[in-house]
Amino acid sequence: MTLRVTSADGTRIAYDRKGTGPAVILVGGTLDDGAENAPLARLLANHFTVYNYARRGRGASGNTPPYAVAREVEDLDALIATAGGSAHVYGASSGGALALEAAAAGSAIDKIAVWDVPYVIGDDLWPRFNQYIADTDEAYKAGRDEELLELFMRLTGGPDADIAAGKQHPLWASSVALAHTLVKDTVIMSGYKIPTNRLARITQSVLVTTEGPATEPQFAGLPTDFFDRSAKAITAAIAQTERHTLDGQGHVVAPELMARVLRTFFNQ
Repeated sequence: MTLRVTSADGTRIAYDRKGTGPAVILVGGTLDDGAENAPLARLLANHFTVYNYARRGRGASGNTPPYAVAREVEDLDALIATAGGSAHVYGASSGGALALEAAAAGSAIDKIAVWDVPYVIGDDLWPRFNQYIADTDEAYKAGRDEELLELFMRLTGGPDADIAAGKQHPLWASSVALAHTLVKDTVIMSGYKIPTNRLARITQSVLVTTEGPATEPQFAGLPTDFFDRSAKAITAAIAQTERHTLDGQGHVVAPELMARVLRTFFNQ
């Protein structure tokens, strides 16, 4: 990412810009420094001016303390200003939660599309998530970044064999370098509790998309309707929503499919 914009607190945020047309900003999710959305950005660039950025503390973006959700909203606002004062926004996973928080805070967003936002819905899940939040807070304060990553993988049910194999993968080190953002994503996610009152302030049209039943091995510890539960709650909280399920997808959605969905929604 070769371009930079300065956020309200002076933090420099790295981004790429591609294409021409209405502005679309892509907001990455868990453990993403912008790389995950790069293929989607290329596909959308034939129809939109696409801004794909690294959220603060990720990739080439700065990481000015102290952390707060408001600072991430200001980062997005700085991108929106660079894009001409308003933009459509697509957010994946925790990035979807950030997009919704920004809209609720009054950011100049046109339409919003979100994918697999992982709010926790259901009393059956809270013992697991409350323990995760407590354990990650302790590991974060102690600077144990690799442990943060392992805790996250175990939260969703990742098998020990997969965690062991992951440590041998060339990308393990880069994932560990982003592990500190897992604690910040918990803040973005309001401790994984859906902020119904704030979402009710959103007046924009919102496309709520999810995968079908979550059957990937890394999600074995979660109910197969985990993302669907969250999507239904989001849809109930916001006045103007569309709901789409993209069957056959995993948590990382095929960029070709999402590009088609976003082109249709943003051009309506």
